[in-house]
Amino acid sequence: MNSDHCYIIAEAGVNHNGHLDTAFELIDAAFDAGVDAVKFQIFKAEQLVTQNAEKAAYQKQNTGDKQSQYQMLKQLALSQQDYVALAHYCQQKSILFLSTAFDDDSLRFLVDELDVECLKIASGDVTNGPFLLAHAQTGKNIILSTGMATLAEVEHALSVLAYGFLDKDARPTDEALLEAYLSEQGRQQLQQKVTLLHCTSEYPAPAETINLKAMDTLAQAFSLPVGYSDHSAGIAIPVAAVARGACVIEKHFTLDKNQIGPDHKASLEPDALKMMVDNIRQVEAALGSQVKRPQMPEMATRKVARKSLVAARKIKKGEIFTEENLVVKRPGTGISPMQYWQLLGQASSKLYQPDDLIE
Repeated sequence: MNSDHCYIIAEAGVNHNGHLDTAFELIDAAFDAGVDAVKFQIFKAEQLVTQNAEKAAYQKQNTGDKQSQYQMLKQLALSQQDYVALAHYCQQKSILFLSTAFDDDSLRFLVDELDVECLKIASGDVTNGPFLLAHAQTGKNIILSTGMATLAEVEHALSVLAYGFLDKDARPTDEALLEAYLSEQGRQQLQQKVTLLHCTSEYPAPAETINLKAMDTLAQAFSLPVGYSDHSAGIAIPVAAVARGACVIEKHFTLDKNQIGPDHKASLEPDALKMMVDNIRQVEAALGSQVKRPQMPEMATRKVARKSLVAARKIKKGEIFTEENLVVKRPGTGISPMQYWQLLGQASSKLYQPDDLIE
């Protein structure tokens, strides 16, 4: 990831509500907002969830509790052919197509059929060892969300990815995973291919649960690029994450927050998405470098705003400079007041009128 440019992913997810036309409209809205990529979610409900699994609390709140999670997901799914069309449309629009796969068949489709350049692993799969391994064995770049995870669980997930990147054929043991994770080659593969996203898996996530400082912990612990996957309301927190060093921002968006569906309420509408992008780009421009120095526009201001040593009254040639005949006033085009003490007791080399700059 380019450290000077935060990569912004507009998470369409399942906010198309299972309608292909809406998915195309979401791509248009993401493009108009100026994001770098638009991301969907691809899954086969029967491989993702048991038929009797309950919905999460936020899903019940946003979609009711009459359906099972399986029934809800069946209604939200698009076909693989739909995703071919969406990926092609993204290519036409010059916006990157991304998708999170939630099952092995969907992962193979993204890699073998769509040849996506990057894979996104959802927070729910941080502890899904076989699925992590399958992702790494594709050799693709990986963005890993870490919602609900402890630091130890993130490290364990990274050990599986390192093992997979090294293309090991044997069944992984705990010892083999640790060896891959600690190896120089394994570390190089992780640093080249993996970006971690800090995340709070609540929809919407209250500000007091965000814990943006954990981004620092992830970066220090693993020496990997770190970004932020946001589920908070509004745009303040993702913008703050960029100021704190996030190299990737992922944010859910929708065409209408009032639609029925699991993620609409925690999503931005198009105008707000564009505002977030604009604010992030302003923050990036403002970050600058770590060097403390005057900026070019300040140079003219400095002459006006700073002060110089000035004659408080008429000073004759040869007269001694004293606290009584020197004063400090604007503009700052004369001798700096920092020279005040050195000038005291010296003889004036010329005649000064009141308010003349001392030379």
